[in-house]
Amino acid sequence: MTRPRRLRLSRLPGLLLAAFAVATAVDLLGLVAGLTPAHLAAKPLLMPLLAAWAAVQGAPRLLVAALLCGWGGDTLLLSDADPAFLAGMASFAAGHVCYLALFRHYGPPRARAAFLAPAYVTALIATVAQLWPDLPADLRIPVACYSTLLTAMAYTAATRLGLVAGLGGALFLLSDTLIATGVADWPQAPRPDFWIMLTYVAAQFLLARGALDTRPAPTTADGAVRSTTP
Repeated sequence: MTRPRRLRLSRLPGLLLAAFAVATAVDLLGLVAGLTPAHLAAKPLLMPLLAAWAAVQGAPRLLVAALLCGWGGDTLLLSDADPAFLAGMASFAAGHVCYLALFRHYGPPRARAAFLAPAYVTALIATVAQLWPDLPADLRIPVACYSTLLTAMAYTAATRLGLVAGLGGALFLLSDTLIATGVADWPQAPRPDFWIMLTYVAAQFLLARGALDTRPAPTTADGAVRSTTP
């Protein structure tokens, strides 16, 4: 490989991350300013750019798949139709399954798992119990099942990967809880879509960053850890 080509490839992750940051800024500013076309144009670009950034750094396929499932959910939720909402929820759920499958390769839960489990279980039960009476009847079971899967993903990120991914999982919980309160017609903060997208984009980035930073070392056929140094 020639030096100019190596140089271009070395810059690619930075360029993709910059493009992701620009798309995020356009989306969030569009939501703040009420510019719907900016949101509609920028939102579908977010997860493909983040997935490409992860992929060029050798991300596991399950991480790329999880981010692309997020893209599917993002695109479907641009519609206000009930079938699109359920399909979007299913796409995000598939992403959480990808994350869970990926995180299993990061070793056993850490010592703090025993302390975090009651907190996550309590948060799940309390949130679903509070939302349940105000959710549309046909969404109660899907929301409860999705919330359980999301909580499992967030807990696994925190207990197997560490602080960065754990924070990403927690922000994902917050983002989707904000969506659920809107579906339940609870009082909302000004510009609720801005806060939903801010926490969601930060969540996906932190999950991807945490997964990349703490990737298990590759092993040889006999199970020995392969050196990653030149």
